[in-house]
Formats: sequence, C-alpha cells, structure tokens
Amino acid sequence: MAGNARKKGHYHAYATARMKQLEGVELASFQARAFALVVDFALASIVFVGALVALFIALNKIPIIARNDRHITIELDFFHNWYSIIYLVLFMGLTLYVGKGRTIGKRVMRIRVVSVAHPRLSLWHCLERTLGYGASALELGFGFMQYFTHPNYQTVHDRIAETIVIRDMHTRRIERSSESL
Repeated sequence: MAGNARKKGHYHAYATARMKQLEGVELASFQARAFALVVDFALASIVFVGALVALFIALNKIPIIARNDRHITIELDFFHNWYSIIYLVLFMGLTLYVGKGRTIGKRVMRIRVVSVAHPRLSLWHCLERTLGYGASALELGFGFMQYFTHPNYQTVHDRIAETIVIRDMHTRRIERSSESL
C-alpha cells in the first residue's frame, strides 16, 4: 500500500502530523488560563449589561412602550436561565473564533488555544470548547483540576474540543511548520 493511502476500515491517525508540529511548545500555566477566564467572564457581563441598558434606552424612546407600566426583569445569571447560557456560549465561542484562538483575556495573558488535530480552529471547535466549560465545571470544578493530572495540561473542555492552550510566543513557529506540510 502506498505511503499516504488510506485503507478502508482501518484506523487513520489523522492528528499525527499536527501533533508533531506542536511537539515541544510551552503550555500555558493554570494561573494564566484562570485569569484569562475571569477576564472573559467579566467582559461578557459588562457587554451584556451594556447591551441591555442600550436596549432599554432605545425602547423608552418608542412612545407606546414608554407609556407602558409593566415591570420587566432580566437577570444576568449565567447558570440559571437559558438566555444567559446561550449568550455566554455565543460570546465566548465567537470571541475565541474571531480572535483565532485568543479571547480578550487570553490576549492579556499572552496565551492561545490551538487545535491538536487541525491547523486552525473552526467555529464549531470554538463553540464545542465553550460548551465543554460546563463539563469542566461539573463535580465542583473537577474538570478544570484535571489540568494538574493530564500530561499535556488539558482540562475536560480541552479534550472535548481536541485543543491545548499554549504560550502565544510559539504561534509563528507552528504557523511556519504547518505551511510546510
């Protein structure tokens, strides 16, 4: 059988070349990752509240709505209502995708999320990784603590999305080596 030909019904190690590109990169520290997550949650909260204030100001300018005496309550509680969870997943997933593996918090900490299987993160990988935060938070955050037990410092959400978090200084070397494939 020829070198790169795939034989039907046999396992194909699709990520091997990518994993070799990533060999030896410096992984992000737990502290950097935790701080980046806190910054991203704070930013998500600020954007959510800002958008609500702007919406209420705009709605109050519409006469029929401004005269209404109804009381509207919207809570920013990321874990107890459906719209907060959807917002958080979209905010975190889209900022990770648009930032090419770097959210605002990750930029501040000079770290980046990279795929161990593909040269670039797709939108699906970013949303999948963000949804994986829920799995990491289960059982009192044990999924986050797996950072300390996994040889590549991967948490549950990293393994779900096939990603690692690296110090951003290695990005240029990885991009050059993926161009040579």
